Amino acid sequence: MKVLFLTHNFPRHSGDAPGSFILRLASALRNDGVETSVLAPAAADYAAHDSLDGIPVERFHYAPRRYETLAYTGNMATQVQDSWSARVTLLGFLGAEFRSAVRLRREFKPDVVHAHWWFPNGLVGTWLGRMSNKPLVTTLHGSDVRLARAVAFSRPAFRHVLHRSAAVTAVSRWLASEAQEVVAAPKPIVAPMPVATDLFAPGGQRRPDRLLFVGRLNKQKGIETLLHALSRVARPIHLDVVGDGDDRDALQELARGLGIADRVQWHGALPQPRLVDFYRGATALVVPSVGEGLGLVAVEAQLCETPVIAFDSGGLPDIVQHDRTGILVGAIDATALAAAITSLLDRPDRGAALGAAGRLHALATFAPESVAKRYTDVYKSAIASSPQ
Repeated sequence: MKVLFLTHNFPRHSGDAPGSFILRLASALRNDGVETSVLAPAAADYAAHDSLDGIPVERFHYAPRRYETLAYTGNMATQVQDSWSARVTLLGFLGAEFRSAVRLRREFKPDVVHAHWWFPNGLVGTWLGRMSNKPLVTTLHGSDVRLARAVAFSRPAFRHVLHRSAAVTAVSRWLASEAQEVVAAPKPIVAPMPVATDLFAPGGQRRPDRLLFVGRLNKQKGIETLLHALSRVARPIHLDVVGDGDDRDALQELARGLGIADRVQWHGALPQPRLVDFYRGATALVVPSVGEGLGLVAVEAQLCETPVIAFDSGGLPDIVQHDRTGILVGAIDATALAAAITSLLDRPDRGAALGAAGRLHALATFAPESVAKRYTDVYKSAIASSPQ
């Protein structure tokens, strides 16, 4: 079986974080006898024809080099909403992706087209599917469903993609329900993305006074709330921040204003292999995001037996089972988060038992072999249900 992946987020090099779970899925599918090829946007200084971990990647140009800024940043929707030039660039993106997909479909001859995120890739996938008479599988990852909910005029396109897909998957139960609330359509199949179980594992020395945040520095990821919570924790605990984003300067200023600047270290975005030591050394990973599609950083932490504290929001309850594999915080505010952090610090084992149980749950649910088997079944079902 051959599957063509369409995505706007994919690793540019080995260890690169953006879309790493898609590369991991492609690699795991190979062990199930599924051959994949990936179509992704161009990136500066990277070849148009590439191979990562033995997976062929075609990268398409969609604008003059200096305007190719829509992909790999995690804020495509915001750019398009805020800028007319970005909207013009998006039209070029859609056209370039479609042309490249048509060419790659002729060369690769896939049995299934798998679009990651309904927009823009699912939309392009419907055009390609109609032309090639090949079934389309669309996976919802979170930011795409938020787009459909927030921007009313995008909903007809969202509905079009869901109804034109032979199968729709969502990476969490919450996300599947959200999609149904936005438009009337069959409920997506819940099928998460895989995590690198070979990379993230226990080891090293855990520190008793070090919290960790991993993610983009923006409002949705909730780090502002975490900084306020840290200022309310009486103990002299520190915070490592791994990630980057447009809000970094404002967040550093907030830390200074809260009087905790000397307790926060900003490390910027790091490749996945460098994250391992941060997970292993942290007292706990804090995931203060709201409406997260799933939250794979929480799974990575669990694989390292790191306790996870998260808001009871979005797809995170699929990962964190309260008082069993971590701590879920019901109220979405800094006071409740500070109380949860303090409660973990008050435990005699500092949450070690939660971390151990979390690893077992992560291995059972997010191992690449398990996820690949699920998607192989989805592909087979999509082929069987599609008119020949």
